Parts: sequence; structure tokens; C-alpha cells
Amino acid sequence: MIFLGPEDDCDTVVDIMLDINYSEEFCVAFDWDPDFIVRLIKAGFLVMSEQIFVKDEKENIAKRAIVLPKLHLVRSALFFHELHIKKSVKRFLDRYELLFDGDFETIVQKCIAVHGDFWLTPALLEALCAIRSRRDASVRPVSFGVYRDGKLVAGEFGVISGRVYTSYSGYHDEDNSGTVQMILMARYLEKAGFDFLDFGMPLDYKTGLGARNISPENFVALFRAAQNTSGKNLL
Repeated sequence: MIFLGPEDDCDTVVDIMLDINYSEEFCVAFDWDPDFIVRLIKAGFLVMSEQIFVKDEKENIAKRAIVLPKLHLVRSALFFHELHIKKSVKRFLDRYELLFDGDFETIVQKCIAVHGDFWLTPALLEALCAIRSRRDASVRPVSFGVYRDGKLVAGEFGVISGRVYTSYSGYHDEDNSGTVQMILMARYLEKAGFDFLDFGMPLDYKTGLGARNISPENFVALFRAAQNTSGKNLL
């Protein structure tokens, strides 16, 4: 297992992982400094977390959240010209309205309610909120929500880094609303000038939307090329 700290060059660590064909997806870190988390994100890691039990100096057992930077062995990426919309879904698109970053806290809490906080620990959420409060132009946690008749019915949150949006988690309350949310989001990102949508772990529903499974080497090359926004305000 590779252990990372604020003193490490995260890009160099990624290069080493690729050079040695590192067979694990996760590294481990113990520091929650927002600047360190930002550097992990900008290096291409999808930052996850987990709570473990540790003993203190008095042998008392307590929970501690650790950082789990993840570099997928296979990455799911949607290039916008390859977006596939099934005929059965097209008729639903006009029923919903997409809103960018309007209900971040609500959407995150709904994701936790549906999926739990096994990896989205309070410590990780606190770090993401700290990064978000900075309004950093290069790294920014954001949300996407879809509404029907003014009611939030599906959403997801993730992180913008350069010209890439990385999806972290999502939920839906109505049939088809989750698929509609991803389609409208992809269109929005394309119009805003993003290079691609990083879906993280490959899953069938992502492939069904046209996402392609790519190697970590290919992903890192594309991700790094997309980090320079050349002064653009994408969103």
C-alpha cells in the first residue's frame, strides 16, 4: 500500500504508480488539510474515505477517518460526442429542468441517505465543503439537480478540476429522472467547454450512455491536458 502525505508530490506519485503497474486502486493518507486534498484531486485521484478503529496512547479505541485517494485501474469517461440517448428516454427530457449547483447541501445529504456514509465520511464532507467555500477556480465541488414542476427529483455531486468534472455520487426519486439528470448534465458540461465527464468506476448504466472504459495511463494523460483552463471561467 502506498502512503501519501502533504510533503509528497502527488503527480510524481501517480507517475510511479503507472510506471510500476501498481495493482491496487487505493492509496492511504491521514492528513485532511484542504490544500492536500486539492492536490490529490488535481493529480487525478478520486478522493474517498473510510472510518477505522485505532488505539490511542492509553489503549482507548476510537474511530478515525482516513483518506483513500483512488486511481481506478479502469476509468469510465464520457466524451460528449459519444453521448448516447435511448429513444425510450428522449421523451422524458423535456419534463425536467437542470440546475447547476443550486442545492449542493441537500443533494449531498440525499446521496448519503441513499448510499450511506461508508466512504463519504463526515471528515471528507467537511474537507470538500472547505474547498468549496474558497471558490477556487481550478478545483471546486459542485452539484447538479433536476427538477420537475419545481421539485428536486434527482441529483449528483462531484468535483470540477480544470476542464474535467468527476462524478462522486448521485440519487434519484423518480424512474428515469437519474438518467435524465446525467444526460442534461453532459450537455451542460459540453456547452460550458469541458473536455469530458469522468464517471470514475465503470458500470453498465454509464456504458449505456456512451461512456468508454479507458486505462489509467490514458486517463491521466487526458486529465492532465485538461487542467489548464487558460483563464476561462467554465461555469
